[in-house]
Amino acid sequence: MASITEENYLKALFNLSNNQGEASISDLANQLGVSMPTANSMVKTLQKQGLCRYEKYKPVVLTEQGKKAAALIIRKHRLTEMFLVNKMDFGWEEVHEIAEQVEHIHAPKFFERMDEMMGFPTVDPHGSPIPDKQGRIQELHLKSLSEAAPGQEAVIAALSDSSAEFLAYLNSRQLSLGTELKILSKESFDQSMTVAYGEKERESLSQKVCEKLLIRIFD
Repeated sequence: MASITEENYLKALFNLSNNQGEASISDLANQLGVSMPTANSMVKTLQKQGLCRYEKYKPVVLTEQGKKAAALIIRKHRLTEMFLVNKMDFGWEEVHEIAEQVEHIHAPKFFERMDEMMGFPTVDPHGSPIPDKQGRIQELHLKSLSEAAPGQEAVIAALSDSSAEFLAYLNSRQLSLGTELKILSKESFDQSMTVAYGEKERESLSQKVCEKLLIRIFD
C-alpha cells in the first residue's frame, strides 16, 4: 500500500505528464513544493515499486501500473468532490481541500457505495472525467471558449482551472457548468469576448477566463 506522500507524487506525475507520458523532475518538484533532490529520491522509490521509469537527466515516465494507480487516486478525489456537492450541498469552490484528504482512504467499498449513491457520475463538479474502477479515463473532446467564433452558441461543460479563486470568480459572474452562452463578439486587440447568458445581455470575459472555460458548441 502506497504512503500518502507516494500517492501525491503519483498523482502529480499523472497530471504533469505530456502527450508522451513524460514529466520532468523540476516540474514535479515545483508542483509539490519540494527540492529537486527530494523529488529525485521519491521517484527512485516509485521506480523500485514498478510505478515509473527514470534515468538521470531524462524525464520520468509512469508505467502502466503507475498510471492505473494514479488514476484510481484521482477517481477517489473526484468522486469525493461530487459527493460533497451533490449530497452535502458544499459549493464547488469548497471541496478540493477536503477531497485531498479523503482520496488517501484505502476502503474500496466506501467509494463504491459513494459512486452508487450518486448514480455513477462520469464527471466531477468541475466537469473533469471520473476514472472508472479500472483506472480508465474517458476523453471529453472539448474546446475552450476562446476558440469559439462570434455568432456561435455553446454550453460550459468543464473547466481547465478549478482553483478556489477562479471558482469564486465564476460564482460572482453567475457562470457554472451547464450555462449556455451566445458569443456576441471577440476583441481583436486582446481576444476578450462579449457574451450573453441567462439574464445577462452583454458580459465581457477576458482571454484568460475564456481559455479556462471548456465548452461544447451547439450545431
